Amino acid sequence: MTTGFGERVRAALAQYGPLCVGIDPHAALLDAWGLPQSGQGVREFGLRTVAAAAGRAGVVKPQVSFFERFGSAGFAALEDVLSAARAAGLLVIADAKRGDIGTTMDAYAAAWLTPGSPLEADALTVSPYLGVGALDGTFALAARHGKGTFVLAATSNPDAADVQRSKDAEGRTVSAAIVAAVSQRNAADAPAGEWGGNGFVIGATVDWAEAGLEPFAPPAPILGPGFGAQGAGPADLRARYGSAARQVLASESRSILSAGPAGLAEAIDRAAEGYREVLGE
Repeated sequence: MTTGFGERVRAALAQYGPLCVGIDPHAALLDAWGLPQSGQGVREFGLRTVAAAAGRAGVVKPQVSFFERFGSAGFAALEDVLSAARAAGLLVIADAKRGDIGTTMDAYAAAWLTPGSPLEADALTVSPYLGVGALDGTFALAARHGKGTFVLAATSNPDAADVQRSKDAEGRTVSAAIVAAVSQRNAADAPAGEWGGNGFVIGATVDWAEAGLEPFAPPAPILGPGFGAQGAGPADLRARYGSAARQVLASESRSILSAGPAGLAEAIDRAAEGYREVLGE
């Protein structure tokens, strides 16, 4: 029987702690690392990050846009990075934020979540703003293959607040309604006692009360952007997420990657230890 994605994240958190290493080859970082602004450059950047993260963190998150900007060469580089990361035993979240309807969304899901696909990842960030129901095919495909999703619910960028804090006819914020709808799907799919495979993106700079969020069941992974360069630190795990702190993947990219290739492994170790200490591990 295929292990569900929620349980795979749960195991990675237990072994390595909350740190999720972002693989974001910004133009400035490529320059700082002495790498070319090309598909070759982002490939080398990604592979070096994977090598440093393996055995130090449980999860990596390549930001697709930084590879996509180099066209076919960038996608070829991303394929190599995704494959290397999964071969190294890392859980891989493709941060592509896909969202559409019908067969179009199903095709996106097939590209990122089908075993053997050139772009195969363990999970995909997805947008519910064309309707949570538009993701049903993606949820089904993910569950079938032990893959997962991270649904944008309450993101760390302040520009999102006007939409995500809006209220529906039942008085719930849009963020809360999304969490409720996806949690209902998790409850139907996940065996009793297991974590759901459809997680949520809830930023580390988000005030849960202001966003209308409450603890949800069944438990599911939370991808937490906003750590590191965006200002949140390990102490915000408990301060922001409360009883859900042990479900959080704390995503850091620039704050780690700016250490450069020579200092990357040490930066990962230091960040990972900081999160484990906060959780008493």
